[in-house]
Amino acid sequence: MFNKLDELKEIIAHIELEINKAKSIFNELGISVSEADTSNHDIKARSVGSEKINGDSKIIEGVFDGQQMIGPDGKKYSIPANYCSKSKLVEGDILKLTIKIDGTFVYKQIGPIERKRVKGKLVQDSISGDFKVISNEREYKTLKASVTYFQGESGDDVIILVPQDGESIWAAVENIVKNPQIADADYQAQFDDDLNSDNKLDINDSSALEDNDQANQIESDELDDLI
Repeated sequence: MFNKLDELKEIIAHIELEINKAKSIFNELGISVSEADTSNHDIKARSVGSEKINGDSKIIEGVFDGQQMIGPDGKKYSIPANYCSKSKLVEGDILKLTIKIDGTFVYKQIGPIERKRVKGKLVQDSISGDFKVISNEREYKTLKASVTYFQGESGDDVIILVPQDGESIWAAVENIVKNPQIADADYQAQFDDDLNSDNKLDINDSSALEDNDQANQIESDELDDLI
């Protein structure tokens, strides 16, 4: 099993390298990364994704694009935002979707990419109400459900998870601390210590990625009760 996992990691690393090369070409052509992003996820999904029938269920493996899962045929499968938030899915993660005979969707994270923690500032669009994180002069989109869960507000500090290597449009919210001007000083110091102590996450670290099937396999009809 471990040999298979190592082989899968090598394949993913090679694909991500090729994707980065493709992004460089897009930049040379004057096309933004965000415009090219969907195509890159499609390429990865075709390479590592699969589709099969197992008994009465259909099993599809694909790539998380920040909001949805892209299957090997390019189809997009919606994922409840609450599940994405609870599982802290990062753009580029490989997922397995089981579609049961009754139509129930069950997701499981099977190939998390290496991720890192980044500290940023939470900003809310006054018109759309959507949230984004500003970090090192970069902007990341983030799911509103994640911010709502932590009761985040514009101006709060936020720790996000993004791919260790390569670019991403979306970020997963790991934690939020209220505006540091009014936050407890000890809590703010601990927030900074947590960020600096382990900026790069080990994808095999059970404290960083939940390895509990109950947590990682949540049926869509149960998600509304999570938050």
